[in-house]
Amino acid sequence: MNSNGFETPNDGIGNLAAGVDYDRLLRCVHCGICSSSCPTYLETGDENNGPRGRIQIIRTVAEGRAELTDRMQRNLDACLDCRACESVCPSGVEYGRIIEPFRQAVEEADTRVEKRLDLFRWFLLNTFPYANRMRRIMGPTRVFQRLGLFAAAERLGLFKLLPGRLGRLAPLLPPPQRPGPRLPKFLPAVGRKRARIAFFVGCVADAMFRPVHWATARVLQQNGCDVFVPTGQGCCGAIHLHNRDSLGARQLADANLVAFELDRFDAIIVNQGGCGAMLKEYGDHWKDGLQPHRSRFAEKVKDVHEFLDALGVVPFSGRIEATATYHDSCHLAHAQRVAAAPRRLLAKIPGLDIRDLPEAGVCCGAAGTYNLTAPEMSDRLSRRKIENIISTGARIAITANAGCTLQLQREVRQAGLAIQVMHPMELMDLSYRGEKLG
Repeated sequence: MNSNGFETPNDGIGNLAAGVDYDRLLRCVHCGICSSSCPTYLETGDENNGPRGRIQIIRTVAEGRAELTDRMQRNLDACLDCRACESVCPSGVEYGRIIEPFRQAVEEADTRVEKRLDLFRWFLLNTFPYANRMRRIMGPTRVFQRLGLFAAAERLGLFKLLPGRLGRLAPLLPPPQRPGPRLPKFLPAVGRKRARIAFFVGCVADAMFRPVHWATARVLQQNGCDVFVPTGQGCCGAIHLHNRDSLGARQLADANLVAFELDRFDAIIVNQGGCGAMLKEYGDHWKDGLQPHRSRFAEKVKDVHEFLDALGVVPFSGRIEATATYHDSCHLAHAQRVAAAPRRLLAKIPGLDIRDLPEAGVCCGAAGTYNLTAPEMSDRLSRRKIENIISTGARIAITANAGCTLQLQREVRQAGLAIQVMHPMELMDLSYRGEKLG
């Protein structure tokens, strides 16, 4: 019997109730409204592959009414953690804060069999969260891309010959582009100074999409922001947390606490939906002596779109004559609840025709590393997303997360579509600079 008053099974898994906030479980009244927003339920129609079904699995196991079976585990692992269910739940169920701790508890308590070394997981956790390591590894790949060998291998289906998840990873790499120099430690405001902000650069975003960072910094400057880029910052920790390495995530988070001097800045600005969601929840993941500082840090974090929308954006100057559609990053729209602000900002760009995207808030299947670990479901969702984009007739697909960008770029490239995938800040930057689309 634990402190919540219910028993847990003695099945070799251990005390999984330790990974459950029972009050959060009880908020779910099983109304089913969330089902229509859940990507895996939409694709399978299986109640156990929907939010209320997964919550019931967790509750059943935590209360000791059933052992955690392999089938239950597959249902839980199939969740993308997109948190679309949170946006529509009338009871305010914090689903992400139910399933993530439970997954972590399973990982830590699993003593049924000796855990096998997952070399690919080791590679992910020791490469992706470190931008410099990623750049070194990607160097030879860029050479193959520029020589056309990479595209030829993709056309011939040679990537399918790569072992396991490496065959999934290779086609996700973005097309070669000059990364440009690192952002300097300070970029001054243009015109009247309105804010003093610290910019979070992250890991994957800086290694693969540094031009987006430059565009973001220039947009902030145009809006009267002094932009500081603190040294010593690194990965937000989301890659580790979603791969059930809470200790590794906490170490990365605590390094960011040291790097950012909170009292110096009006806000910590982030331009990637997944990173922003993680940073804003630093105070929720670990209950220790640093929690108050993590909570103060989280309160300072603002997505760049919500920040500019609240600040009042300086009018855009250049026209962009193009049709576009906006795809919601799950962790921006559902975890951070920032959905209207990007659309309001984009609507202010002269000439830009924004068309509504069917199922804009349904996950594209990227979901961090989900597209590597659950390829079948990921592919079904990415095809669903690209079909919806095509239906709009848009020539630009806009999204504000690195994982979404990689997923959509792959689909566009493999389908031979004349669609550009861009970050909102890139379009805003082009307008301010009066430049045409490339």
